[in-house]
Amino acid sequence: MSSYNHDHTFMTIHDFDNYSHIGWDNSLKPIAEVDSGQTVSFKIVESSNGQFTKHSTLADVKNLDFSNVNPMIGPLYIKGAEPGDTLEVEMLEFHQLEWGWTAIIPGFGLLADDFKEPAIKIFDLKRDNTTEFLDGINLFMKPFPGSIGVALPEKGKFDVLPPRKNGGNMDIRHLTKDTKLYLPVWVEGALFSIGDTHAAQGDGEVCGTAIEASMETTIKFKLHKRKTIQEPRFEIPGSPTPEVDVGGYYVTTAHGPDLFKTSQNAIRYMIEHLVREYKMTEQEAYMLCSVTVDLKINEIVDAPNWMISAFLPNAIFK
Repeated sequence: MSSYNHDHTFMTIHDFDNYSHIGWDNSLKPIAEVDSGQTVSFKIVESSNGQFTKHSTLADVKNLDFSNVNPMIGPLYIKGAEPGDTLEVEMLEFHQLEWGWTAIIPGFGLLADDFKEPAIKIFDLKRDNTTEFLDGINLFMKPFPGSIGVALPEKGKFDVLPPRKNGGNMDIRHLTKDTKLYLPVWVEGALFSIGDTHAAQGDGEVCGTAIEASMETTIKFKLHKRKTIQEPRFEIPGSPTPEVDVGGYYVTTAHGPDLFKTSQNAIRYMIEHLVREYKMTEQEAYMLCSVTVDLKINEIVDAPNWMISAFLPNAIFK
């Protein structure tokens, strides 16, 4: 359902089944109209679209219907928005539900050729700030939307998964509370949608999934007229990772002429480290990399080789 409070500045949209869509399509009928300056609260379903539960097993991963993943709620028509404007989206609140999941889905992820068997891990998210990965390993929860954006100017339906000039499945883990995201407006009304909420993720989301979790998300819109940008931008109010920076990092590096292959090697070396030092399985190490390890480009000017690092926060280990 959708509703306003008495002063018409706050809207709630909680009927996900009737107000959701999969993929971008500028011919979709808006589910509501929103003014600049208005705040909206969404109830968002995790990215499997209900195919997984807190009791899911490997069989559910094997039977996953990929055509039904990453549903978005929307689109919202932003009054006054026209091509050439910029839509500001301020992240105000995130409230996750009781559980979340991370999975290795065969054929998907940075190391798809290395990990051909499915795996799934269910997380208890009832604690305020952390969730247990394994005994002695606690992850810091920093909720954010993995998929967010506006309609493309081109006609037709476009898959939500790859990021594009409109936003999409950007998986920018820094779009947390108090962050401001700026989206270029390509069509009248902008046609904004949001989905794929995560409780935690590392930069790169290397196994293809974060801690996927249903969530209530509250955001505020502001329209900037005749302020034109070509792709999304964002600003954060402070240090992106203060909760883990104090503990330092263990870092693996890799070099090579191909950024994708070099990223693969940096994560392979981190998996080796985790298996050797913490006695976890390779699948567990791969999933841990996806939800907490940050991939960084260290050097991209000294041809023919570039440098990639994978940062593991020491603070997650007791």
